[in-house]
Order: sequence, then C-alpha cells, then structure tokens
Amino acid sequence: VQLQASGGGLVQAGGSLRLSCAASISINSINTMGWYRQAPGKQRELVATLTRGGTPNYADSVKGRFTISRDNAKNTVYLQMNSLKPEDTAVYYCNAVIMVPTVRAYWGEGTLVTVSS
Repeated sequence: VQLQASGGGLVQAGGSLRLSCAASISINSINTMGWYRQAPGKQRELVATLTRGGTPNYADSVKGRFTISRDNAKNTVYLQMNSLKPEDTAVYYCNAVIMVPTVRAYWGEGTLVTVSS
C-alpha cells in the first residue's frame, strides 16, 4: 500500500489548510486511516483517525478544529484543519492499518505544516 500525502504549507495562525492522503488501493479495504504528526524534538502523535465504518477519533488538542473525512471514489482521506495554532506546526503523516489476514501498518511520506504567529 502506498500513501501519498499533500497539502501542507505555511499559514498564519487562525488560518486553514486541507491535507490529502491518496491510497494506492481501495480505501474500503483499509480498516483505519488516519493522520499523525511529529513536531521538532517531539514524538509522533495521533491527530485523527477514521475507521472503514466511518467512526472518527480525534486528539483532544484538535477536537472542534480538525475534521477527518474520506472520498471512497478517489481513495483519498482528508484532514481539514481550521483555526490553526502555532503549536500545530509539525510534519503530518498519513497512516493506514489493514487487519486481515495480519495487522499491517503503512505510512506515507510526511507533509510539513507551518503555522506562524
């Protein structure tokens, strides 16, 4: 499975960005897709995930500001980020987890999001 992330960039605090993650296979065959981020000097952390059944999960720090969604026809998952804060600055990584026949996790190359104050 290959994941191609895009949409990062430089934005002022309070602004918005939308990240995209295009999968090389049908996302209907992927159990969970999500976004993680890693800020300089920090560990990678969960931002948001979306199950195949459509259940989202968000980190407390982004609840109410970020929305994860998907387009099955385009095999793409999106992360709409609003009201961005400087602390959202990080490299954002797309993730896919397939659980059958064995649990496998796939990562895309990161996309950098920089929020200026």
